[in-house]
Amino acid sequence: MTSLSDALADRLAEPALFAGLVDDAAVFPPGNAPLPEAVRRHRVHRASGYAACVGPLLVPASAAGDLGPLVDGEPLSVVVIGRPGTPGSDVASAVQRLRSTAAVEVRGAELGWTPDWRATVFDGLPLSLEVPRGADQLVAIADLAVDASDSVALQAKFRTGATETWAWPHERELATFIRTVIDHDLGFKLTGGLHHAVRGTHDGQEQHGLLNVLLAVRWALNGEEVDDLVSLLAERDPAVLVPQVTRMSAADAAIVRAFFTAYGCCEVTDPLGELTTLGLIQGA
Repeated sequence: MTSLSDALADRLAEPALFAGLVDDAAVFPPGNAPLPEAVRRHRVHRASGYAACVGPLLVPASAAGDLGPLVDGEPLSVVVIGRPGTPGSDVASAVQRLRSTAAVEVRGAELGWTPDWRATVFDGLPLSLEVPRGADQLVAIADLAVDASDSVALQAKFRTGATETWAWPHERELATFIRTVIDHDLGFKLTGGLHHAVRGTHDGQEQHGLLNVLLAVRWALNGEEVDDLVSLLAERDPAVLVPQVTRMSAADAAIVRAFFTAYGCCEVTDPLGELTTLGLIQGA
């Protein structure tokens, strides 16, 4: 297997491919950073050489009241998070609280999909709704696709990392999700598990690779079916993936990111450091 350093790209990837891709989920597992530390580290990321790749800070709805004193007048972009099971009204209340907090820009909200999600009003704020597994996933995606449009910022969200209650989704499950959302002309974001650039076994756990996912989206947009996406998501050799990434044009990058908008990672330097080692982005 080729090492990351031996798979060095012959040129940087299109900047748009990674622009604002990695949302800062420092306070969420397995990072579990205290909110003051998460804000401090987010400031560091925003001042770094890789800042263009970093999205907003993800803040739990339950912590909305704690954020104000930490901002100290310096602008901070956030997305408010309610995990599946959190009432939509709690997320909406947290959004309203942060919208009235000086120097805080609320860029979006995330919560679990339920059939009655429309009952909670977010006043046009971009929404990401985490979809379930199994048969209900198609129901949820089709439901979101009804309302999503160029004028309504609404997308699906899917968990790619394992938790105590959520088994790791294998390549076919992730490939099916990608194929389904694209077939419904619906954007999406991912959460959990995407700490590495390439599919592999890390610390004894199976993890999907960021480059694999980006390329799977590109292949799906080209019309490839689930079986082909499965083989790409399973590829563990960076030397196979990197040339495909650098061959992507600005137009390719734009359409990929129009669908795969972002993902949350509790330590943004994990994937970005590997992308730097691969020569795909400029590091700190």
